[in-house]
Amino acid sequence: MAKRDYYEILGVSKGASADEIKKGYRTKAKELHPDRNSDNPKAEAQFKEANEAYEVLKSADKKAAYDRYGHAAFEGGGGQRPGGFGGGGQGDFSSAFSDVFDDLFGDFMGQRGGAGGRRAARGADLRYNLGISLEDAFKGLQKSINVPTSVACDSCNGSGAEGGAEPTTCPTCSGMGKVRAQQGFFTVERTCPTCSGMGQIVKNPCKSCRGAGRVEKERALSVNIPAGVETGTRIRLGGEGEAGMRGGPSGDLYIFIEVQDHELFERDGPNLFCRVPVSMSTAAMGGSIEVPTIDGGRGRVQIPAGSQSGRQMRLRGKGMPPLRGGGTGDMIIELAVETPVNLTSRQKELLQEFEKESENNNPESTSFFSSVKSFWDSMKG
Repeated sequence: MAKRDYYEILGVSKGASADEIKKGYRTKAKELHPDRNSDNPKAEAQFKEANEAYEVLKSADKKAAYDRYGHAAFEGGGGQRPGGFGGGGQGDFSSAFSDVFDDLFGDFMGQRGGAGGRRAARGADLRYNLGISLEDAFKGLQKSINVPTSVACDSCNGSGAEGGAEPTTCPTCSGMGKVRAQQGFFTVERTCPTCSGMGQIVKNPCKSCRGAGRVEKERALSVNIPAGVETGTRIRLGGEGEAGMRGGPSGDLYIFIEVQDHELFERDGPNLFCRVPVSMSTAAMGGSIEVPTIDGGRGRVQIPAGSQSGRQMRLRGKGMPPLRGGGTGDMIIELAVETPVNLTSRQKELLQEFEKESENNNPESTSFFSSVKSFWDSMKG
């Protein structure tokens, strides 16, 4: 079967420039790559056909021969072909595809640009868990912390080379950080074993940091904790993380807040709950009690007569301040009616007398036992 015209295969005109030919091949390579056309049995053959066409047309000499003799310029046995070219008919996939490999996949591999264009490795982000009291979360505070981390080496100014000398371009990968190897039909890229992907090497490593450009050290930092923080709040300190390799940018430090439990207050978002015990007599007759507030002050609450355990009262604006807008929370007082213990003989006598006189003073128990009696009667029936 007659071979198709190379210009037609790449979708370009015969007078196309080198850039137009390369662009045409890029388009065809993306369109016909077997990995993207698993359901098309002809894709692999068409992909090879595009590689063959580009292998010829990318070379000025081969292109001139093709323009003059057509496919005959590369046909025949192993000897000299018309125009002086040998063995180019099938095209060299490795050579053709590698010319546009960076254009096709450079964005994914992070390798745009030539030798020396790689950025030094960024330092890792660090996490620091900071526990604070509920009072500190209410007021906010300036906190000093010690963070174990990696910092730029003073001896080499972070370059990793003795005396602060600049690293040199890796001879193995020419600064790309990756090397290519042919594996059957595909060209595979791997991290350069010489420079470990850095693209640069240090010929005379710094004795202090052994060529890393950074050393382990504990740093003291001052952190501003805003009022209203709660457990899970994250504070970011840009550039305060681990130093980058050989002068690379530092990572960030993330401080995670954990507000510790309080012996008096329980937090629910902006609101605070406080469980307050009251005597049986105060709950029955009513009265006034004094309660603590998170700001260290005192609040007075009126207890209505006949209050039961679990009754709640609200002190507005006595909760937690807002962290990101919104109003200040409230403080919820929950009553816990306390039953007296360790009664004296006289106290027992008084309670017994009270019990005799309080037949109609316990509506909840009266209603409950009335329902119980009805239940038992129905079961008998």
